[in-house]
Parts: sequence; C-alpha cells; structure tokens
Amino acid sequence: MKYTKLPNTDLEISSICLGTMTWGQQNTEAEGHEQLDFALEKGVNFIDTAEMYSVPGKAETQGSTETIIGTWLADRKDRDKIVLASKITGPARNFQHIREDLNFSKKSLEDALHKSLKRLQTDYLDLYQLHWPERAVNVFGVRDYAHENNKQWQDNFAAILENLEAFVKAGKIRHIGLSNETPFGVMRYMEEARKGKRKMISVQNAYNLLNRRDEVGLSEVLLQENVGYLPYSPLAFGQLSGKYLNGATPKDSRVTLFPAYSRYHSESSFRAVEKYHAIAKKHEISLAQMSLAFVRQQPFVTSTIIGATTIDQLSENIDSVNVTLSQEILKEINAIHAEIPNPAP
Repeated sequence: MKYTKLPNTDLEISSICLGTMTWGQQNTEAEGHEQLDFALEKGVNFIDTAEMYSVPGKAETQGSTETIIGTWLADRKDRDKIVLASKITGPARNFQHIREDLNFSKKSLEDALHKSLKRLQTDYLDLYQLHWPERAVNVFGVRDYAHENNKQWQDNFAAILENLEAFVKAGKIRHIGLSNETPFGVMRYMEEARKGKRKMISVQNAYNLLNRRDEVGLSEVLLQENVGYLPYSPLAFGQLSGKYLNGATPKDSRVTLFPAYSRYHSESSFRAVEKYHAIAKKHEISLAQMSLAFVRQQPFVTSTIIGATTIDQLSENIDSVNVTLSQEILKEINAIHAEIPNPAP
C-alpha cells in the first residue's frame, strides 16, 4: 500500500480509501466485516461512510452501514488502526426520515453526529464532512448550473464552521471536510479560514474517466489552497469495470438492482467505455485498474474511494495502487476525453 498525509493534518492515510455504502443492502454485516478485515490486511487504513447509508437511501436501512462498521470496531478493537470519516446529510426532498430539518444548524449537527458516533461505537471521527451543500448546486448528474436565489445560505458559511468548531473542541471531531462541493463553495470556506475559522481540509466529489469536470476550476483551488481531494465513484457505478459492455446486465450489480442509478449509462458513456476498454486491452491491463490508476495519478488526488460488493472486486481495486500508467497510455486516454468529454457529469 502507498500512503500520504491528509493535507493540514498529521493523519497518514492509505492512497486507497474503503467506501462502504453498499453494506446493509447489497452486502450483509458479515460481508462488510470481511471487507474491513481484508482491506486492513492489505494496508488500507482509511474508511469512509455516511449517516444516510446504505444506498439507495431509505428509512428501513438508514444508518445500517455505520452500524455494521460499529459492530466490527467493537469486536476487533481496531479503532486506533483506522482513519474514520462520515458525513451529515444536507437538504434533500427524499431524506426527511433522517431528520425533519435537513441543514447544518447546531441542532442538526448535534443530532447527526451523536447518532453516527453511537452507531459506529466510537467517541470521535477523524473526518466529518458535509454530504452536499445547503444551497442549490449542479451535482448528481446535472451538467449545467441553473442559478437560484441562494441568498438565505450566503451567511451560513461562518455559522457552519462555528458549529463544527464546538465539536472539534469537544474532541468528537478531529477534522472537517466537504462533499459534492463546487469551486465557489470551497473558496467561500477558504475565505472564512483566512479570517480565523477552522479550515475545511478535504473535498469528496465524484471523479472518473466519464466525469472529469473537477479538473476545470476545482483542481486549481485544491492545489493552490492545499485542500485534499477524495474522489468517489472512480469506476462510475461499475461502468469502468466493463461489466455492462455489450448490453450485459449482471444480476447483482447496482444498476441492475437499482435502475435509477443510471447516471453513467448514457449512450455517449457506453461509447467512451468501449474506447477506454480498447486502450486497456491493448496495454494488457484491466479496464478497472486502468481507470483507478488514472484517478490516483492526478496531482490533486489525495486518496481514491473504492467500493466493492465482493472480495475479488475489492482485491483487484486495492491492487490498482501498484499500477502506474505510462505517458503513452495517458495520451491515449486524453485523446478519448477530447473526443467524448465528460459524458456523465
């Protein structure tokens, strides 16, 4: 395994982060524990979860992923061996089963954090993230920004940081970060940090060969402001494993089970995947490992969040840390990107 420092911290994290959102629906508790044991044995020490998991989010299974991690922590007594991250759910129409007020007020943070800590059976989180902004932004498959009057949120940046600071001082959170955030949002938080507020140390966004939009704008912010980047969906819901090529519909795959997760299933996405698959085949590496290596090699990437439903998938994904793409392969990848740029934002 390779390791790096999470910017602005003394935390040394693995270059591969174990994502957990399938545990509780696609994966059982026993399978979640097996993945944790396997990942830890392979040198992975960074685990990411969220209060809304497992996915798809629904009342019956909300919090199930954190509960599975919690029973593993209680049994293995390995809390000191991992860097543990979770998230508070932002405003959304479909998650009122989590909390009536889905925002980042002191009351909501208190409720979310303490319930997460209880499910996880720990007294602190190494990283606590805002799952998506309070204001309206173009994320989750929306390409263009449609402006709404977000004035009611403009003064919230400082207040959110003040609310989070109280939990840091209480020892319940070590560091804070963002998820599904834009360059504007990150810079607003950086402005507050320059005024003396606690700094947001990381951003967790979707990033993969089919969605490279964070290279435009956000990558400069990350590098200039020394903010970590934790890309999720590096295999685009499995598209970049090649398992959906030629019209295949694997029985237990996410998109087969949950057709609404079709963000990466556009016609142009399939065309791009076919071309990327040809590059991988030419150079005798798997499409999955090529896709993961591409993400890991970006200069603004800190740790890549992978998810798997089987140990075989998990093993291949973790082993991608040992794959380094040549300049020739990168040139061929970028030629496809120039031809079919960001088919799945």
